[in-house]
Amino acid sequence: QVKLVEFGGRMVQAGDSLRLSCVTSGCTRSGYDTFSTYDLGWFRQAPGKPREFVAAINWSSSRLDYADSAKGRFTISRDNAKETVFLQMNMLEPADTAVYYCVADRTYESIVAGTGDYWGPGTQVTVSS
Repeated sequence: QVKLVEFGGRMVQAGDSLRLSCVTSGCTRSGYDTFSTYDLGWFRQAPGKPREFVAAINWSSSRLDYADSAKGRFTISRDNAKETVFLQMNMLEPADTAVYYCVADRTYESIVAGTGDYWGPGTQVTVSS
C-alpha cells in the first residue's frame, strides 16, 4: 500500500523560507514498479477555502508545473533514491498559510487535476505578518 507523510510545516514570518518534505513508502514493489515511475505534486488548503494546486513534477523531473501563486517563489523537486518529494518555499506570505498535502499518481494529469490516488495527511504552514 502506498503511503505518504509530509514533514516540515511550522510557523514562520513573512519573507522566510521553508522546505517541506514528503516521504513515501510502498511505491516500490518490484524492479519495474518503483517510486521513480510515479508523478508527484503538492496541494494546499487554507481555512474555509477549497484545496488548490501548488506544484507538480513528473516521474523523470523533466516536467514541472506551478500555480501562478507559486511561480518564482516555490520549487518542487524529488529524490528517487530517498523516495521523497520536496517543496522549497521562499519569500513566504501570509496568504501561503494552509495545510500542505503531497499527492502521488501514475498519471501526471491526475496530479494536476487533484484526483491523484494517494495523498498524505498534510502539514500545517502558518506565515505571520
